[in-house]
Amino acid sequence: MNVVEEKIDDLNAILRVKITPEDYADKVKGIINNYRKEANIPGFRPGKIPVSLIKKKYGKAILAEELNKVVNKSINDFITTNKLNVLGNPLPKVDEEVKGDFTNPEEFEFAYEIGIAPEFEVKLSKSTKFDYLKVEVSDEMLNKEVENLAKRYGTLVAGDVAGENDMVLGEFAQVGGEIKNTSTVSLEFIEDEEAKKMLVGQKPGTTLTVDPRKLSKGNDDLASMLAISPEEAEALEDDFEFNITEIKTMVPAAVDQALFDKLFGEGVIKTEDELKEKISGDLERMFGNDSDRLFSQNISDTLIEKTAFELPDEFLKRWIMASSEKEISAEEIDADFENYKKSLKWQLIQNKLIKENDIKVENDEILEYTKGLLINQFAQYGMPAPEDDVLTDQAKNVLQNKEEANKIYDNVYGVKMLNFFKNTVKLNEKSTPYDDFIKVALAQN
Repeated sequence: MNVVEEKIDDLNAILRVKITPEDYADKVKGIINNYRKEANIPGFRPGKIPVSLIKKKYGKAILAEELNKVVNKSINDFITTNKLNVLGNPLPKVDEEVKGDFTNPEEFEFAYEIGIAPEFEVKLSKSTKFDYLKVEVSDEMLNKEVENLAKRYGTLVAGDVAGENDMVLGEFAQVGGEIKNTSTVSLEFIEDEEAKKMLVGQKPGTTLTVDPRKLSKGNDDLASMLAISPEEAEALEDDFEFNITEIKTMVPAAVDQALFDKLFGEGVIKTEDELKEKISGDLERMFGNDSDRLFSQNISDTLIEKTAFELPDEFLKRWIMASSEKEISAEEIDADFENYKKSLKWQLIQNKLIKENDIKVENDEILEYTKGLLINQFAQYGMPAPEDDVLTDQAKNVLQNKEEANKIYDNVYGVKMLNFFKNTVKLNEKSTPYDDFIKVALAQN
């Protein structure tokens, strides 16, 4: 076999693979002999079928399969030996047929197109400045969190009149229909101001005509409230009578030592100021994750924009169409191609930075990261983590799932890349109110 590369330009090339009988004949002959022993053809005893009949019936298919194996191995070996940085997989050249005779096989020549990754530089150093936004944990935010904790551990009591933050229990009955269901409406979360205003001040025993869509938060919530299917909820147009049977008012728990002990254990927190300090630390860690994501997105967008290189567009479009699991049209590829290119550019930039800076993820790191994920899962259910040897076995089982393992590898690489960027560029830290932070985050998405 012989492989020759024909350069079209810096991003595209053709690999011509020449195959001689020495590359395939013995293998094909052996497979045909095996077929002769195992084939079941009426009129012939097993193992006594003429070779000529086997060749006539199966020969071309056997030859094609063997040639395909030889060609694929030849191309892969050539790419590896010559250290070609290809994009996607080689594709058969569309305007060129295979050279060779499958009836009287001798020499064959196959032509494959390849897309080549571009050469480029990534300019990144301490002279490169990036904003790193941090959310200000304000007194208002801390007071709100303390208020929410007091409500969460508060007590529901019967009320005489519905207030803006109360829960109203009652029966919904479809006007002119058959749907009936007893449900609870939390006035605090009603977004339609007119609907909320209509319920505030009402007393048990009152019956109102309501539009249930205005009392719910979306189609799924409406379906749950009326005990109907999401499809029925989506088609629903009728008004309902709502007969108020009960009003529940939340009396917040006292912010005192009993609440502190319930939240964090006996004696861990002793004052409201200590509680706010603990909440502040938790919020800073939570918002820190958001700051990291925003910073990573900013780095990504900037490097994609400022790192100039071209890609073999037409080859990539063909490769997307050929490798797609479902049928996809050229129009669909064109519509989303810029997003695909952006994703591929970022992948190439990351791979270059990983290689040039020797960023590695070891198997032990993956295992420990997976164990950490499992410990967090146990904690969410209020369960202690098992002994380390049991936890290790469970983590190894998780990593047996290829899809899950890939996600975990990506996450660990993501953490390493984040730390690399933080240590490589100059961070311009800026504190900003939460609402402003959200605006910036939404503008980037």
